[in-house]
Amino acid sequence: MFPGQQQNQWHQQQNQWQGYPPHQQQQQPQQGYPPYQQPQPPYPQQGYPPYQNQPYPPQGYPPQPYPPHQAPPAPVQHIGESRMRLDPHLTPEQRELAVRIQAKAKPMSYGMVLGLPLTFGGLHYGFTRGPIGFAAAVVGVGLLAFGSYSLIQMRGLRRRLRLVTADAWRSPAAHLPGARKAATFAAYLNGLLVLLSLAGTGWLLYKGVGWGAYGNSFGFGALMTAAALPFGMAIGAASTLPQLLQVIPAGAKVGRSLYSIIFALATTVAGEGVKGGEVEQAAAGIGTMLICAAAMTLLKRAAARMRGEHPGPLRGGRD
Repeated sequence: MFPGQQQNQWHQQQNQWQGYPPHQQQQQPQQGYPPYQQPQPPYPQQGYPPYQNQPYPPQGYPPQPYPPHQAPPAPVQHIGESRMRLDPHLTPEQRELAVRIQAKAKPMSYGMVLGLPLTFGGLHYGFTRGPIGFAAAVVGVGLLAFGSYSLIQMRGLRRRLRLVTADAWRSPAAHLPGARKAATFAAYLNGLLVLLSLAGTGWLLYKGVGWGAYGNSFGFGALMTAAALPFGMAIGAASTLPQLLQVIPAGAKVGRSLYSIIFALATTVAGEGVKGGEVEQAAAGIGTMLICAAAMTLLKRAAARMRGEHPGPLRGGRD
């Protein structure tokens, strides 16, 4: 017998001695509740068809497939405006930076094209005619400063563009002999571009004597502006040589772009030579065109070879 049971018996005995009835557990009667009924809504229920695992019904027109990525439409251009066509394979970040670079190129070109003739022509006029030329030179220096500031901003944007462009970094195939050989060959081609650009600068300065540009302030300013173009191209081509020695494919792409500019200028020279009946000028223009066309083709193959691709031989089956 457990201690709890002994205590209960002792309490019952005490109650009997004192005249109390034995303790009984009172059970309260259970109250009957009506069964639960769901309350009826104040509005009539609408019957819906049973759910079926089917697509939405057609809306009256067939679905039109869209490509995964579409380039934004080109802005409307007016007469006298031109934009370089962007590569459709650019990422949105690269496209944004390229558009910003193009926007900075416009004030840079205005500053350089207007500042160079005013500066050199104003100095020529100031030393040969009168002091008013120096005032024009001051304005030209201001325009050159404006163009130089835009050029510095463009360089910063280009630096950011290189960070998100694969070709602006050292190629993963740089350890391959074929990639290193292609980079060296592209460096030779860009070195030839430097020589051609410097030769073009010297040719313009030499032809300026026959044109009478050195005796005329306006002609002298125009001559210096024209000679600045190939000289700037020579500097740009020379800046790609360290990149190519590090097997960076972007150097070859810059070389191709610069060769294309010389090709366009050579086309003009050849056309003028043919029209004027000058055999030497026409032959020089056609020869320069052939050199530029061959260099652009070889630089394209060299850039692909530096990436680890195999587009074909670089030098007539010797690679």
